[in-house]
Amino acid sequence: MSAITAEDLSVFVEQLKRLLADRSSEAEVRRLSETPEGYDPAVWKALADLGVTGLIIDEDHGGFGGDAVALELIMEEVGAALLCSPLLSSAILAPALLQALDDDAAKARLLPDLASGATIATVAITGPSAGWIEGHVAVDATAIGADWSLTGKAAFVTHAHIADVLLVVANAPDGVAVFEVDPKAAGVSLTSLPTFDHTLRMSDIDFAKVSARRLACNGSAWQAVEAMLDLALIALAGEQAGGSRRVLEMTVDYAKNRYQFGRAIGSFQAVKHMAADLLMDSESCTSAARHAAQCLANGSDEAPSAISLAAFACADAFSAITATSIQMHGGIAFTWAHPAHLYLRRARADAHLFGSSDFYRERYVQQLGG
Repeated sequence: MSAITAEDLSVFVEQLKRLLADRSSEAEVRRLSETPEGYDPAVWKALADLGVTGLIIDEDHGGFGGDAVALELIMEEVGAALLCSPLLSSAILAPALLQALDDDAAKARLLPDLASGATIATVAITGPSAGWIEGHVAVDATAIGADWSLTGKAAFVTHAHIADVLLVVANAPDGVAVFEVDPKAAGVSLTSLPTFDHTLRMSDIDFAKVSARRLACNGSAWQAVEAMLDLALIALAGEQAGGSRRVLEMTVDYAKNRYQFGRAIGSFQAVKHMAADLLMDSESCTSAARHAAQCLANGSDEAPSAISLAAFACADAFSAITATSIQMHGGIAFTWAHPAHLYLRRARADAHLFGSSDFYRERYVQQLGG
Protein backbone atom coordinates (compact mmCIF):
# COMPACT_ATOMS: atom_id res chain seq x y z
CA MET A 1 0.00 0.00 0.00
CA SER A 2 1.23 3.46 -0.88
CA ALA A 3 2.34 5.76 1.92
CA ILE A 4 1.10 8.72 -0.17
CA THR A 5 -2.56 9.71 0.16
CA ALA A 6 -4.66 10.37 -2.93
CA GLU A 7 -4.86 14.07 -2.05
CA ASP A 8 -1.10 14.37 -1.57
CA LEU A 9 -0.50 12.50 -4.82
CA SER A 10 -2.72 14.93 -6.72
CA VAL A 11 -0.74 17.89 -5.33
CA PHE A 12 2.53 16.09 -6.06
CA VAL A 13 1.58 15.50 -9.70
CA GLU A 14 0.48 19.12 -10.13
CA GLN A 15 3.77 20.39 -8.72
CA LEU A 16 5.70 18.12 -11.07
CA LYS A 17 3.65 19.32 -14.01
CA ARG A 18 4.54 22.94 -13.21
CA LEU A 19 8.21 22.09 -12.79
CA LEU A 20 8.34 20.31 -16.13
CA ALA A 21 6.49 23.13 -17.87
CA ASP A 22 9.21 25.51 -16.66
CA ARG A 23 12.26 23.28 -17.08
CA SER A 24 11.50 20.80 -19.89
CA SER A 25 10.41 22.93 -22.83
CA GLU A 26 10.93 21.78 -26.41
CA ALA A 27 13.98 24.03 -26.72
CA GLU A 28 15.46 22.62 -23.51
CA VAL A 29 14.81 19.02 -24.60
CA ARG A 30 16.60 19.69 -27.88
CA ARG A 31 19.52 21.35 -26.10
CA LEU A 32 20.00 18.64 -23.50
CA SER A 33 19.67 15.83 -26.03
CA GLU A 34 22.84 17.05 -27.71
CA THR A 35 24.96 17.54 -24.58
CA PRO A 36 27.46 14.87 -23.48
CA GLU A 37 25.61 14.23 -20.20
CA GLY A 38 22.10 14.28 -21.68
CA TYR A 39 20.51 15.89 -18.63
CA ASP A 40 20.61 19.04 -16.50
CA PRO A 41 21.98 18.50 -12.95
CA ALA A 42 20.02 21.53 -11.74
CA VAL A 43 16.76 20.01 -12.95
CA TRP A 44 17.78 16.67 -11.40
CA LYS A 45 18.23 18.46 -8.06
CA ALA A 46 14.85 20.13 -8.45
CA LEU A 47 13.26 16.73 -9.09
CA ALA A 48 15.02 15.37 -6.00
CA ASP A 49 13.88 18.32 -3.87
CA LEU A 50 10.31 17.67 -5.02
CA GLY A 51 10.67 14.01 -4.07
CA VAL A 52 10.49 12.42 -7.51
CA THR A 53 13.82 10.61 -7.17
CA GLY A 54 12.67 9.01 -3.93
CA LEU A 55 9.08 8.32 -4.94
CA ILE A 56 9.17 4.51 -4.74
CA ILE A 57 11.82 4.29 -2.00
CA ASP A 58 10.46 3.39 1.41
CA GLU A 59 10.22 6.05 4.08
CA ASP A 60 12.81 4.37 6.31
CA HIS A 61 15.46 5.20 3.67
CA GLY A 62 14.43 8.77 2.89
CA GLY A 63 11.80 8.12 0.23
CA PHE A 64 8.06 8.65 -0.04
CA GLY A 65 6.95 5.02 -0.17
CA GLY A 66 4.93 5.50 -3.33
CA ASP A 67 3.39 2.53 -5.13
CA ALA A 68 2.91 1.62 -8.80
CA VAL A 69 -0.15 3.88 -9.08
CA ALA A 70 1.82 6.94 -7.97
CA LEU A 71 4.71 5.99 -10.24
CA GLU A 72 2.50 5.60 -13.31
CA LEU A 73 0.89 8.99 -12.79
CA ILE A 74 4.15 10.89 -12.43
CA MET A 75 5.56 9.08 -15.48
CA GLU A 76 2.61 10.33 -17.54
CA GLU A 77 3.83 13.87 -16.86
CA VAL A 78 7.43 12.87 -17.59
CA GLY A 79 6.39 11.38 -20.93
CA ALA A 80 4.30 14.40 -21.88
CA ALA A 81 7.29 16.68 -21.27
CA LEU A 82 9.91 14.35 -22.85
CA LEU A 83 12.04 14.88 -19.75
CA CYS A 84 15.78 14.35 -20.27
CA SER A 85 17.04 12.70 -17.09
CA PRO A 86 18.28 9.41 -15.59
CA LEU A 87 14.92 9.03 -13.81
CA LEU A 88 14.14 5.60 -15.25
CA SER A 89 17.54 4.21 -14.27
CA SER A 90 18.22 5.83 -10.91
CA ALA A 91 14.75 6.43 -9.48
CA ILE A 92 13.01 3.28 -10.76
CA LEU A 93 15.28 0.44 -11.88
CA ALA A 94 17.95 0.69 -9.17
CA PRO A 95 15.72 1.26 -6.11
CA ALA A 96 13.14 -1.26 -7.31
CA LEU A 97 15.83 -3.93 -7.62
CA LEU A 98 17.43 -3.09 -4.26
CA GLN A 99 14.08 -3.29 -2.49
CA ALA A 100 13.15 -6.53 -4.24
CA LEU A 101 16.48 -8.11 -3.22
CA ASP A 102 15.92 -7.07 0.39
CA ASP A 103 19.62 -6.76 1.28
CA ASP A 104 19.34 -4.58 4.40
CA ALA A 105 22.98 -3.45 4.32
CA ALA A 106 22.81 -2.50 0.64
CA LYS A 107 19.54 -0.65 1.13
CA ALA A 108 20.95 1.32 4.05
CA ARG A 109 24.10 2.12 2.07
CA LEU A 110 22.54 3.08 -1.27
CA LEU A 111 18.88 4.02 -1.01
CA PRO A 112 19.19 7.30 0.97
CA ASP A 113 21.53 8.81 -1.62
CA LEU A 114 19.33 7.52 -4.46
CA ALA A 115 16.32 9.14 -2.80
CA SER A 116 18.11 12.47 -2.42
CA GLY A 117 19.48 12.38 -5.96
CA ALA A 118 23.06 12.57 -4.66
CA THR A 119 23.86 9.22 -6.29
CA ILE A 120 22.90 8.11 -9.80
CA ALA A 121 22.67 4.37 -10.34
CA THR A 122 21.63 2.06 -13.14
CA VAL A 123 21.09 -1.65 -13.70
CA ALA A 124 22.90 -3.86 -16.23
CA ILE A 125 20.69 -6.83 -17.10
CA THR A 126 20.74 -8.29 -20.57
CA GLY A 127 23.60 -9.24 -22.87
CA PRO A 128 24.11 -8.67 -26.61
CA SER A 129 21.20 -11.02 -27.43
CA ALA A 130 18.95 -8.32 -25.96
CA GLY A 131 16.37 -10.66 -24.48
CA TRP A 132 15.13 -9.53 -21.09
CA ILE A 133 15.13 -13.09 -19.81
CA GLU A 134 17.39 -15.04 -17.49
CA GLY A 135 18.99 -17.00 -20.30
CA HIS A 136 20.36 -13.86 -21.98
CA VAL A 137 22.43 -12.64 -19.03
CA ALA A 138 25.98 -12.54 -20.42
CA VAL A 139 28.13 -11.57 -17.43
CA ASP A 140 29.71 -14.33 -15.35
CA ALA A 141 30.71 -14.05 -11.71
CA THR A 142 33.61 -15.93 -10.14
CA ALA A 143 34.27 -16.18 -6.41
CA ILE A 144 37.80 -15.31 -5.32
CA GLY A 145 37.88 -16.04 -1.63
CA ALA A 146 35.34 -13.71 -0.04
CA ASP A 147 35.38 -11.43 -3.10
CA TRP A 148 33.84 -11.68 -6.55
CA SER A 149 35.08 -10.98 -10.07
CA LEU A 150 32.88 -10.22 -13.10
CA THR A 151 33.68 -11.01 -16.73
CA GLY A 152 31.43 -10.62 -19.74
CA LYS A 153 29.26 -8.03 -21.46
CA ALA A 154 26.09 -6.17 -20.52
CA ALA A 155 24.23 -4.46 -23.35
CA PHE A 156 21.81 -1.56 -23.71
CA VAL A 157 22.44 -0.19 -20.22
CA THR A 158 20.59 3.07 -19.68
CA HIS A 159 22.45 6.14 -18.38
CA ALA A 160 25.59 4.16 -17.56
CA HIS A 161 27.75 7.07 -18.74
CA ILE A 162 26.72 9.20 -15.74
CA ALA A 163 26.19 6.43 -13.17
CA ASP A 164 27.99 6.43 -9.83
CA VAL A 165 26.89 2.85 -9.12
CA LEU A 166 26.24 -0.14 -11.37
CA LEU A 167 23.97 -2.97 -10.26
CA VAL A 168 25.00 -5.87 -12.47
CA VAL A 169 22.99 -9.04 -13.02
CA ALA A 170 25.43 -11.91 -13.51
CA ASN A 171 25.60 -15.71 -13.61
CA ALA A 172 27.13 -17.03 -10.38
CA PRO A 173 27.92 -20.71 -9.76
CA ASP A 174 24.69 -21.06 -7.76
CA GLY A 175 22.49 -19.11 -10.20
CA VAL A 176 21.80 -15.54 -11.18
CA ALA A 177 22.92 -12.94 -8.65
CA VAL A 178 23.17 -9.15 -8.44
CA PHE A 179 26.46 -7.35 -7.86
CA GLU A 180 27.37 -3.79 -6.95
CA VAL A 181 30.16 -2.37 -9.12
CA ASP A 182 31.99 0.93 -9.21
CA PRO A 183 31.84 2.09 -12.88
CA LYS A 184 35.34 3.54 -12.46
CA ALA A 185 36.78 0.22 -11.30
CA ALA A 186 39.61 -1.41 -13.23
CA GLY A 187 38.34 -3.61 -16.03
CA VAL A 188 35.09 -1.70 -16.68
CA SER A 189 34.81 -0.41 -20.24
CA LEU A 190 31.80 1.60 -21.49
CA THR A 191 30.89 2.05 -25.14
CA SER A 192 28.21 4.65 -25.89
CA LEU A 193 25.59 3.47 -28.36
CA PRO A 194 23.92 5.53 -31.09
CA THR A 195 20.21 5.95 -30.37
CA PHE A 196 17.29 7.03 -32.55
CA ASP A 197 15.95 8.97 -29.58
CA HIS A 198 18.72 11.40 -28.62
CA THR A 199 17.11 11.99 -25.21
CA LEU A 200 17.89 8.39 -24.20
CA ARG A 201 21.50 7.40 -23.50
CA MET A 202 22.55 3.75 -23.63
CA SER A 203 25.86 1.93 -23.38
CA ASP A 204 27.41 -1.48 -23.72
CA ILE A 205 29.62 -2.39 -20.77
CA ASP A 206 32.50 -4.87 -20.93
CA PHE A 207 33.71 -6.41 -17.68
CA ALA A 208 37.21 -7.86 -17.53
CA LYS A 209 37.84 -9.42 -14.12
CA VAL A 210 36.11 -6.55 -12.36
CA SER A 211 35.97 -6.53 -8.58
CA ALA A 212 32.36 -6.64 -7.38
CA ARG A 213 30.30 -6.90 -4.20
CA ARG A 214 27.56 -9.53 -4.21
CA LEU A 215 24.20 -8.37 -2.87
CA ALA A 216 22.23 -10.70 -0.64
CA CYS A 217 18.83 -12.04 -1.62
CA ASN A 218 16.41 -14.01 0.51
CA GLY A 219 14.89 -15.79 -2.48
CA SER A 220 15.60 -15.97 -6.21
CA ALA A 221 17.62 -13.05 -7.52
CA TRP A 222 16.00 -13.41 -10.94
CA GLN A 223 12.56 -13.08 -9.35
CA ALA A 224 13.80 -9.81 -7.86
CA VAL A 225 14.89 -8.73 -11.36
CA GLU A 226 11.46 -9.64 -12.71
CA ALA A 227 9.78 -7.62 -9.95
CA MET A 228 11.95 -4.67 -10.93
CA LEU A 229 11.07 -5.10 -14.62
CA ASP A 230 7.35 -5.21 -13.81
CA LEU A 231 7.61 -1.81 -12.15
CA ALA A 232 9.78 -0.51 -14.99
CA LEU A 233 7.22 -1.65 -17.58
CA ILE A 234 4.46 0.20 -15.72
CA ALA A 235 6.65 3.31 -15.58
CA LEU A 236 7.34 3.00 -19.30
CA ALA A 237 3.63 2.50 -20.04
CA GLY A 238 2.88 5.65 -18.06
CA GLU A 239 5.48 7.56 -20.05
CA GLN A 240 3.96 6.30 -23.30
CA ALA A 241 0.44 7.21 -22.14
CA GLY A 242 1.53 10.73 -21.21
CA GLY A 243 3.40 11.21 -24.47
CA SER A 244 0.42 9.91 -26.44
CA ARG A 245 -1.93 12.34 -24.76
CA ARG A 246 0.37 15.31 -25.38
CA VAL A 247 0.74 14.40 -29.06
CA LEU A 248 -3.04 14.07 -29.39
CA GLU A 249 -3.55 17.52 -27.86
CA MET A 250 -0.89 19.04 -30.10
CA THR A 251 -2.36 17.44 -33.22
CA VAL A 252 -5.99 18.36 -32.50
CA ASP A 253 -4.95 21.93 -31.79
CA TYR A 254 -3.19 22.08 -35.14
CA ALA A 255 -6.24 20.65 -36.93
CA LYS A 256 -8.43 23.34 -35.35
CA ASN A 257 -6.17 26.21 -36.35
CA ARG A 258 -4.76 25.11 -39.72
CA TYR A 259 -7.01 26.41 -42.51
CA GLN A 260 -7.15 25.04 -46.04
CA PHE A 261 -9.70 25.91 -48.73
CA GLY A 262 -11.23 28.43 -46.34
CA ARG A 263 -11.93 26.05 -43.46
CA ALA A 264 -10.10 24.35 -40.59
CA ILE A 265 -8.65 21.02 -41.71
CA GLY A 266 -10.22 19.45 -38.62
CA SER A 267 -13.62 19.93 -40.24
CA PHE A 268 -12.78 17.51 -43.07
CA GLN A 269 -14.21 14.04 -42.56
CA ALA A 270 -10.96 12.19 -43.26
CA VAL A 271 -9.11 14.25 -40.65
CA LYS A 272 -11.95 13.74 -38.16
CA HIS A 273 -11.66 9.99 -38.57
CA MET A 274 -7.91 10.10 -38.00
CA ALA A 275 -8.37 12.26 -34.89
CA ALA A 276 -11.01 9.84 -33.57
CA ASP A 277 -8.56 6.96 -33.98
CA LEU A 278 -5.90 8.92 -32.09
CA LEU A 279 -8.32 9.62 -29.25
CA MET A 280 -9.31 5.96 -28.99
CA ASP A 281 -5.67 4.83 -28.98
CA SER A 282 -4.70 7.44 -26.39
CA GLU A 283 -7.55 6.62 -24.01
CA SER A 284 -6.99 2.87 -24.37
CA CYS A 285 -3.28 3.33 -23.73
CA THR A 286 -3.91 5.36 -20.58
CA SER A 287 -6.49 2.87 -19.30
CA ALA A 288 -4.11 -0.06 -19.84
CA ALA A 289 -1.24 1.67 -18.03
CA ARG A 290 -3.36 2.73 -15.06
CA HIS A 291 -5.07 -0.65 -14.78
CA ALA A 292 -1.71 -2.46 -14.69
CA ALA A 293 -0.46 -0.07 -12.01
CA GLN A 294 -3.57 -0.61 -9.92
CA CYS A 295 -3.30 -4.39 -10.23
CA LEU A 296 0.34 -4.40 -9.13
CA ALA A 297 -0.31 -2.01 -6.25
CA ASN A 298 -3.16 -4.19 -5.01
CA GLY A 299 -1.23 -7.44 -5.38
CA SER A 300 -3.86 -8.76 -7.78
CA ASP A 301 -3.45 -12.15 -9.45
CA GLU A 302 -4.26 -10.28 -12.66
CA ALA A 303 -1.12 -8.13 -12.37
CA PRO A 304 1.23 -10.21 -14.61
CA SER A 305 -1.19 -10.28 -17.56
CA ALA A 306 -2.21 -6.64 -17.02
CA ILE A 307 1.45 -5.58 -17.13
CA SER A 308 2.07 -7.55 -20.32
CA LEU A 309 -1.04 -6.01 -21.88
CA ALA A 310 0.09 -2.51 -20.97
CA ALA A 311 3.60 -3.21 -22.27
CA PHE A 312 2.52 -3.99 -25.82
CA ALA A 313 -0.67 -1.89 -25.98
CA CYS A 314 1.02 1.32 -24.84
CA ALA A 315 4.08 0.77 -27.03
CA ASP A 316 1.93 0.18 -30.12
CA ALA A 317 -0.41 3.08 -29.36
CA PHE A 318 2.39 5.60 -28.79
CA SER A 319 4.11 4.55 -32.01
CA ALA A 320 0.88 4.72 -34.02
CA ILE A 321 -0.20 8.06 -32.55
CA THR A 322 3.13 9.76 -33.22
CA ALA A 323 3.29 8.45 -36.80
CA THR A 324 -0.29 9.53 -37.52
CA SER A 325 0.35 12.91 -35.95
CA ILE A 326 3.10 13.58 -38.46
CA GLN A 327 0.71 12.71 -41.28
CA MET A 328 -1.98 15.03 -39.89
CA HIS A 329 0.47 17.88 -39.56
CA GLY A 330 1.25 17.58 -43.24
CA GLY A 331 4.55 18.70 -44.73
CA ILE A 332 5.44 20.85 -41.71
CA ALA A 333 6.04 17.76 -39.55
CA PHE A 334 8.23 15.96 -42.04
CA THR A 335 11.17 18.03 -40.84
CA TRP A 336 13.18 17.08 -37.76
CA ALA A 337 12.68 20.63 -36.51
CA HIS A 338 9.02 19.96 -35.66
CA PRO A 339 8.25 18.66 -32.13
CA ALA A 340 6.18 15.79 -33.54
CA HIS A 341 9.44 14.08 -34.47
CA LEU A 342 10.76 14.31 -30.92
CA TYR A 343 7.80 12.27 -29.75
CA LEU A 344 8.18 9.85 -32.65
CA ARG A 345 11.78 9.21 -31.61
CA ARG A 346 10.77 8.61 -27.99
CA ALA A 347 7.93 6.29 -29.07
CA ARG A 348 10.16 4.17 -31.29
CA ALA A 349 12.85 3.90 -28.60
CA ASP A 350 10.39 3.07 -25.82
CA ALA A 351 8.78 0.37 -27.95
CA HIS A 352 11.96 -1.74 -27.75
CA LEU A 353 13.50 -0.60 -24.46
CA PHE A 354 12.72 -3.71 -22.38
CA GLY A 355 11.62 -6.03 -25.16
CA SER A 356 9.41 -5.70 -28.22
CA SER A 357 5.63 -5.45 -28.17
CA ASP A 358 5.53 -8.82 -29.93
CA PHE A 359 7.39 -10.37 -27.00
CA TYR A 360 4.88 -9.03 -24.47
CA ARG A 361 1.91 -9.85 -26.69
CA GLU A 362 3.04 -13.48 -26.80
CA ARG A 363 3.65 -13.47 -23.05
CA TYR A 364 0.16 -12.04 -22.51
CA VAL A 365 -1.41 -14.84 -24.53
CA GLN A 366 0.57 -17.44 -22.58
CA GLN A 367 -0.50 -15.87 -19.27
CA LEU A 368 -4.14 -15.96 -20.31
CA GLY A 369 -3.76 -19.63 -21.27
CA GLY A 370 -2.10 -20.38 -17.95
